[in-house]
Amino acid sequence: MSGVLAICEHSAGVWNRMSLETLAAAQQLGRAQGWSVAAVILGQPTAALAAELAACALDRVYAVEHERLARYTADGFTSALDWLVARVRPDVVLLPHTYRVRDFAPGLAARAGRPLLSDVTALRLEQGELVFERQLFQGRLNADYSVDGAGPVFVSLQAGAFRADAVQPGSAPIETLTPPLDACVIRQRPEEPFRESAGELDLGAAERIVAVGRGIREAGNIELVRELATALGAELAASRPVCDNGWLPIARQVGSSGQTVAPKLYIAVGISGAIQHLVGMKGARTIVAINKDAGAPIFEIADYGIVGDLFEVLPALIELLRQAQA
Repeated sequence: MSGVLAICEHSAGVWNRMSLETLAAAQQLGRAQGWSVAAVILGQPTAALAAELAACALDRVYAVEHERLARYTADGFTSALDWLVARVRPDVVLLPHTYRVRDFAPGLAARAGRPLLSDVTALRLEQGELVFERQLFQGRLNADYSVDGAGPVFVSLQAGAFRADAVQPGSAPIETLTPPLDACVIRQRPEEPFRESAGELDLGAAERIVAVGRGIREAGNIELVRELATALGAELAASRPVCDNGWLPIARQVGSSGQTVAPKLYIAVGISGAIQHLVGMKGARTIVAINKDAGAPIFEIADYGIVGDLFEVLPALIELLRQAQA
C-alpha cells in the first residue's frame, strides 16, 4: 500500500469524535498525494463500526479483531497495529491525539524504527514534499517538520485541526484480520477506561459554545452570559481566569490547560484572546468576539467582531433571539 492509514478510536461501540477528524485528514492527504486511503478499527466485535467506516470514501477498511483486543491495553494495540503496519506498509499513519493514542503510539513508532510527530495541527505539500505543522510554546510559535527515509511516519492530530463534517461518503470493502496475539504479549490488566473529565460535560461535542472571560468582572454577572447560551441552545464555557476565580467549574475551561473544542459557533464574551485560550478554540467554524477593546487579540481570529460593552450588547442579543424564537 502506498498511501495513508487512519487509526480510528472507539469506546464501547461509540466513536471518539476525533476519529472522524482523522478520517477527514486522511482523505485530504490522499487527494493531495494521489494515495489510497484506508482506515482501521481494532476490537471485538467490530462489524457494526466497520460498516460505518465502509460508508466513507475509502479504498479499504481493516477490521482487526481478537479477543485480546476487546478491552484496550497498550501492549495489545501496539502489537496488533505493528503487525498490521508491517503487512500494509503505508507511507503515513494518522491517529487522533487522544489519551489512548498518547499511551501506545510512542511504542508503535519505536517498534517500526520511525518517527512520531504528535499533536500536528496541519499538513500540506510544499514543492512536492509533505510538511507537517506543530505548535510550540503553547501556540506562540508554529514549526514545520518533514521526514526523511522510507517507511511510515506516525502522526497524531490535534483535536479540532480538521473538521469531522468534512468526511466524504462513499463505499469501501471491509477486510477482517486476526493478528497473532499470544497471551504473554499482554502484560497489563485492563481497568476502567480513563475519563477525560470527572463530570459528564464534554465541551468538545458541543456544536455551539458561549465562552466568558474576565471582562465579566464578577461571578454574579455570569448569569447574563448564561442567558445568551440558553437562548442559543449553547454550552457555557470560560477562559482560565474565570475558572481560577471559582466562578465556573474547571470542566468548563477552554484552552491549553482546559478542553480543546471545535464547535460550529463559538462566541467569546469579554475574552481578550490570550494565546493559551486561542489554542483551545481556534478550530471553531465561526468565531464571534464581543469585547470593548478594539485592539484585543481575539479579533484577529474572529469571523465577526462586536466592539462594545458586553453589558449593553448581550441584553440586546438575547432580546433579538427571543423575538426570533417567539
